[in-house]
Amino acid sequence: MYATHRLVRLVRRPAGLPTPDDFALERVPVSRPEAGQVLVRNTHFLVFPGLRTLIGGETRDIPLPPLNPGDTLFGPAIGEVVDGPLEKGRLVLHLQGWREYATLASADCRLLGGTLPDPVAHLAQGSAPYGALTRLAEVRAGDTVFVTGAAGAVGTLAGQIARLLGAARVIGSTGSPDKARRLKAELGYDAAVLRGAAPIGGQLAVAAPDGIDVVLDTVGGEQLTAAVHAANRRARFALVGALGGQMSPDRAGGSAPAVLDTFRLLTGGITIAGYSGMDHPDVEAEWEARFGDWLRRGDIRFPYTPFRGIESAPEALPQLIAGRSFGAAIVEL
Repeated sequence: MYATHRLVRLVRRPAGLPTPDDFALERVPVSRPEAGQVLVRNTHFLVFPGLRTLIGGETRDIPLPPLNPGDTLFGPAIGEVVDGPLEKGRLVLHLQGWREYATLASADCRLLGGTLPDPVAHLAQGSAPYGALTRLAEVRAGDTVFVTGAAGAVGTLAGQIARLLGAARVIGSTGSPDKARRLKAELGYDAAVLRGAAPIGGQLAVAAPDGIDVVLDTVGGEQLTAAVHAANRRARFALVGALGGQMSPDRAGGSAPAVLDTFRLLTGGITIAGYSGMDHPDVEAEWEARFGDWLRRGDIRFPYTPFRGIESAPEALPQLIAGRSFGAAIVEL
């Protein structure tokens, strides 16, 4: 029944940003599970921006291997057990996305229970912004929070999390007027600044006339520079992404330079730190429990853009990079 399946391979290392032609959809035999392995029929997998860095080969300090031509892409996936020592029919979370079937060690699968009302929500990228806003930036009641890249997988959740943690005003940045409208209409953002419409600093002065207390940064670059100038005394910055560098056609995904006014950081007593989930192993379970409760109460939304079928997967990462998705980008099989 499972003689062959389709998967997505990297054909070549892109010259600049990846295009659909840099990937190939191939049909290959399904690997039968050996002792201790399970066969999983994937139902959904996440398209995440970090693939740009893995494809570019600049993986220093990243706990994931580079992707070389001929390699199958990978990433978080949800699937149904069809063979092996785990109970058949159970849903599992694992890292063998970008293929219709995955054969992997049962120890590398996490059985999913009922913590979240929708299994697809296990692909939400909310753990990092939740950890950053509770462990590093520590949102307080009445804070004004600025989220860069607010329409992405992290940003669409970060603004809602900040509000639930007590923020009085939440501002987001995006590059699309339609996304700016959706941030305010659907996700409760109070204001949005539009990349490319006018200098970010001037827009922030209007959106946050009393300054910014917390910054959740996923972009870097000009937006991080402007946020430092708009920050109040003792503002807290948490860096959870570097999309400005990762999505640049002039870089390979492993660097994201930004100009920061260190005098302003010094005199304002501003703290700035990068968030790593490996430094906070307790966050994942805490986030999942609170996320499940918030979802059931209708306090939070999990927006994502679906790509239908494995045949759409070669276009998914280029479309994500081009800004054509809102929230997470998820391939539905």
